[in-house]
Amino acid sequence: MSILHDEGQQAIATESRRVLEARISKDDLLPLLQASGRYHEGFWTTAKEQGWTALALPEAYGGLDLGLVELGLIAHQAGRSLSGAPFLTSSFGAAKAIELLGTDALKQRWLPGLASGEAIGAVAFAAGADPLPAIPGLTFANGCIEGRAKSVTAGLAADVAVVLADQAGVPVLALVELVELAGVERSPIDSFDNSRLIADLRFAATPAEVIATGPAARAAALQILALQAVVTAHEQTGGAEALMEIARDYAVTRKAFGQPIGAFQSIKHRIAELYGLIELARANCIHAAARADRADFITAAAAARLSATEAYDTAARDCVQIHGGIGVTWEIGLHLHMRRSRSLALEQGNSLFWEDILVDRLAGEAA
Repeated sequence: MSILHDEGQQAIATESRRVLEARISKDDLLPLLQASGRYHEGFWTTAKEQGWTALALPEAYGGLDLGLVELGLIAHQAGRSLSGAPFLTSSFGAAKAIELLGTDALKQRWLPGLASGEAIGAVAFAAGADPLPAIPGLTFANGCIEGRAKSVTAGLAADVAVVLADQAGVPVLALVELVELAGVERSPIDSFDNSRLIADLRFAATPAEVIATGPAARAAALQILALQAVVTAHEQTGGAEALMEIARDYAVTRKAFGQPIGAFQSIKHRIAELYGLIELARANCIHAAARADRADFITAAAAARLSATEAYDTAARDCVQIHGGIGVTWEIGLHLHMRRSRSLALEQGNSLFWEDILVDRLAGEAA
């Protein structure tokens, strides 16, 4: 596939940007930082109304039957506007696990609700330094899950979660309905980006349905992580792009020593370097999304994830530096991007995890 989008895809990007810029403002997002358990309901209502929740799911279950490329375009615009809810990514990951591995009964039970946005999904192994440990922290026996899943994004609001557990030394991928009466306890985590609704999930003899076992379970878990990582990479690239534009606009208006600060090499070179990082990340994101059904998808996803993380982290840091003292104030809101860049860098596995994945894949190809 070309790294250029076609006219239909460009229309999706343009319209989603218009809608989000009209409906999301910094003033809506700032209060979310001070309250655990809240998200920007306006964004999620918009996502449901616009059909973004159904974008990459099958028509048979209420989806639009588009793909990862189109969902990535929406995620890119969501990143630009600092969307105050993580559900586009988390529900998509849970829905793909059900679509690819679930029984017909599970698909009928969950996919229509996830497509409409009335149900919210989470992937309960998609964070931390090692989201795919050799021995998962949860255990599965007699049809039930026991243990604690740590730092689950969207965990405070999710209706269903995909978990990776250990069954007598064999990994299993299972689906758990998050109903408190069924032995599920949610412990909110007060984080620097509370709109991510991060929580520890404690399971006590919680009924679960296995959808994959053994090496197939680990392979499926990595595939789901990679799908989510590509969506997240698009979101990171969108955030980095917005920061670059903010820095550029400030640099051509703010003056020092009688001229715009953008005339100084220390500023103009920094913005130019950001442009290069963002375009590399954008190209990697588009390539990875286009390879979703190919054998090299995991490699492409790792490259997209790593380049997007570098672009967003660098843009968040440099944009604050370019603004000087005003850049760290609450009112200007650059810290919203700084917080989001850090939270997204940890979701779907951190950079060390994806570096290991990329090296292993490339070494295998070279061998």
